[in-house]
Amino acid sequence: MLADYHMHTSFSDDSVYPMRDCIERAILLGIDEICFTEHIDHGCSTSFCCNCDEYLKAFKKYKDVYKDKITLKFGIEFGAQAHHKKYFDDIFEKYPFDFALLSFHQVEDKELWNQDFQSGKTQDEYNRIYFEEMLNTVNVFDNFSVLAHMDLMRRYDRFGEYPFEKIKDIAEEILKLVIEKGKGIEVNTSSFRYKLQDLTPSRDILKLYRNLGGEIITIGSDSHRAEQLGQNLLLVREELKNLGYKYFCTFDKMKPIFNEL
Repeated sequence: MLADYHMHTSFSDDSVYPMRDCIERAILLGIDEICFTEHIDHGCSTSFCCNCDEYLKAFKKYKDVYKDKITLKFGIEFGAQAHHKKYFDDIFEKYPFDFALLSFHQVEDKELWNQDFQSGKTQDEYNRIYFEEMLNTVNVFDNFSVLAHMDLMRRYDRFGEYPFEKIKDIAEEILKLVIEKGKGIEVNTSSFRYKLQDLTPSRDILKLYRNLGGEIITIGSDSHRAEQLGQNLLLVREELKNLGYKYFCTFDKMKPIFNEL
């Protein structure tokens, strides 16, 4: 069973990849199941909400066309913050999502990728605030399946790798809450193309999650272009085995399905 559970098409603001092309490439690569996770971000100058009506219409069409070749799942990526909870809850209640990623692309209504949030803060300050926002959001937000690229800040940290020990306490709080809520975390294979020194999330976070009893885990390429689709899925599965995991998850109607690694 090979599945990619983090994918973007032209329904996301940062991709021009046609959905049909994405499906056909996944079939060519021998992937059994894919979940589209189009972007919905809110609360900053680059807020984006995909046209979910058009997205769902296209999804239903292609799900029927390709039903004998590949399994398609209808997902979303919420770029959320605690104080915008109602905005995301309203969208979640309106559409029949199979799966929902909870991401943190913005903090204090400021973007990470362009250093807007980090500007004027020390490395200690912006890392701490980032994880505090995550804890606050997970505490109030229930309409998600897994945390996406939990330590995304590593991708945009201009000072380099930040010591895990400095955020271990709050990471543990977040993971305990995730487990208590029956949610999970994602391994995002984009760490390889961004040439990070570790997996995303780090092996330290993955070990901590497992030691705390966490079991729900998905694997996604975070693809926006053809060459990124399905990247390093098998490599990450081996990494998870080495860390003591036995299963990875797919989802149906927001319920996890456990598949052997």
